[in-house]
Amino acid sequence: MRALRQGLTATATLVAAGLLTACQTSGPGNLTLKSSEAALPTMERIALAASKCWFKSGERSFRAYRLAPELNSFSGRPRILIVPRNRPEDRPLAVVEGEGNPATVNAYGPLLFEATGSRMTADIKRWTSGSTACA
Repeated sequence: MRALRQGLTATATLVAAGLLTACQTSGPGNLTLKSSEAALPTMERIALAASKCWFKSGERSFRAYRLAPELNSFSGRPRILIVPRNRPEDRPLAVVEGEGNPATVNAYGPLLFEATGSRMTADIKRWTSGSTACA
């Protein structure tokens, strides 16, 4: 009985480790970048550029979405959310958040795995490095 319990515990541990690894795996839609500035100024620049380049420009790829900035974060992790335009209370489709000084910027969410994901990733990389230019 003890051997069975140890085997089940080991199996559960492996499954949990596999799930955790799957969540942390860097892929085409997960992005981690370093900035030379603190999190807040970096995220302010990204929010302004995303608003200008993705939403105010009338970009077709972003018409179904809305930008929801959450820059005044008490957790020290300012972020922007991309949410459905007509359902802003729904779960975010993309999250870009910064933390630390210098900032580490993380971007994740299902929208980054869609057709717009490579465009978003390239823009976020450019904006994190200091640019405010649109593609």
